[in-house]
Amino acid sequence: MRTILVVGGGYAGFYAAWRLERKLRRDEARVVMVDPRPYMTYQPFLPEVLAGSVEARHAAVSQRRHLKKTKIISGTVVRIDHASRTVTIRPAEGPAYPLRYDVIVVTAGAVTRKLAIPGVADQAIGLKHVEEAVAIRDQLLTAFDRASTLPPGPRRRRLLTVTFVGGGFSGVEGFGELLSLAQSLVRRYPELDPAELSFHLVEARDRILPEVSGKSGRWVVRSLERRGAHVHLGTLVRSAEDGHVVLSTGEEFDSDLIVWTAGNAANPMVHNHTDLPIDDRGMLVVRADLRVGTADAPVPDAWGAGDDAAVPDLAAGDGRTTVPNAQHAVRQGKHLARNLLADLRGRRTEDYVHHSLGTVATLGLGRGIFEWRFVVIKGFPAWLMHRGYHVLAVPSWERKVRVLAIWLAAALFGRDIVSLASVRHPRRAFVTGGDPELTGAVPEPAHAVPEPAHAVPEPAHAVPEPAHAGPEEPADAVPEPAHAGPAGS
Repeated sequence: MRTILVVGGGYAGFYAAWRLERKLRRDEARVVMVDPRPYMTYQPFLPEVLAGSVEARHAAVSQRRHLKKTKIISGTVVRIDHASRTVTIRPAEGPAYPLRYDVIVVTAGAVTRKLAIPGVADQAIGLKHVEEAVAIRDQLLTAFDRASTLPPGPRRRRLLTVTFVGGGFSGVEGFGELLSLAQSLVRRYPELDPAELSFHLVEARDRILPEVSGKSGRWVVRSLERRGAHVHLGTLVRSAEDGHVVLSTGEEFDSDLIVWTAGNAANPMVHNHTDLPIDDRGMLVVRADLRVGTADAPVPDAWGAGDDAAVPDLAAGDGRTTVPNAQHAVRQGKHLARNLLADLRGRRTEDYVHHSLGTVATLGLGRGIFEWRFVVIKGFPAWLMHRGYHVLAVPSWERKVRVLAIWLAAALFGRDIVSLASVRHPRRAFVTGGDPELTGAVPEPAHAVPEPAHAVPEPAHAVPEPAHAGPEEPADAVPEPAHAGPAGS
């Protein structure tokens, strides 16, 4: 029986495997998925995880719960040798080993683009994974507790200063939601003055949200500034050493929390460790029907989709490739499965074409923006559209019900403002026994702060980067009616 190997369990990989296992005939082929995480992250919910509007586990969709016929390997593909139909897998435990396959589906996804800016690697947190969103939220909540014990001054200002770098959908949505949380939280701390909150959004381009019109983007900037935020357009981060942020405009300030959302980079495994064709950006070369290769030179038994694939955008019709966002990844995963099945059964494949039906973003509790062609909806109605769409779009009725229940509870009782940052030191209470002299003496375990698990550790030379904190790739859009699948950040 043939083996179909799916590399990566994000949007494209998850939906491709889900469709394949439901449509494959008995004994026609078996599906194997390799991914370092046991879940698919529903990224449109990450900004609401930041704000406590969605429980962290509800933004993660279990692979084993839904892919019941797929063999799931917890590990990382570190090399693809398609000439011999073999991959090298580094499992979660034990030595690396080879695995043979007959057909490969490469959906490893992009990674966070990191630039060689002093201090960023040591100070910043990304916003691609659930554990990052939880860490950001816990750090903000802990900062409020610490600031409330300090007198007014530089240390307190630093704790209450938040910096987001990158003005794409992920950055703007996360920024808006965290600002909304902070402004509601400060009312519960009579020791603190709301004027002490300082939120900075830094974007290298002269506008934010490139997926919406310039007029709508300017409205978002004005909306954030009316809420007290500082939006720095056409500005680069020069340094962030020890939390001291230096901007290209000359402005400097100390920030205890720095969130990096300045775009995507090619997956280093795809870029450096495969014999499949890649383009000059390190992306997998893919035809319009999602088969790897070109129109004249297709690669047999190799398919690709999602953020690490350069899929021709036939809807745009100008030679561009589809933007790396959820709306395309979901539909490409489903389309890839249909074409792969057609190819196995000797039928014609069809090209992938998707026409966007608009973009929608949350800007904080009760605030949002929706745009489709010349139709623009702002404020509370757009926020309701965002929530309504995504509660229906998240996979499985179990997740829909859980998320809706959290939203209803929050509407009645408000957000939960408890920080669980102490889970990073699970042995502290046990080791110290409550002795205040020993409280700070327990070393943090190596696994205490979760790190993003990419397909392979990124080598320093993996992807040539521009010398500035550039924009984030488009990451949020409303594709089809809500039952069709998720879109978003």
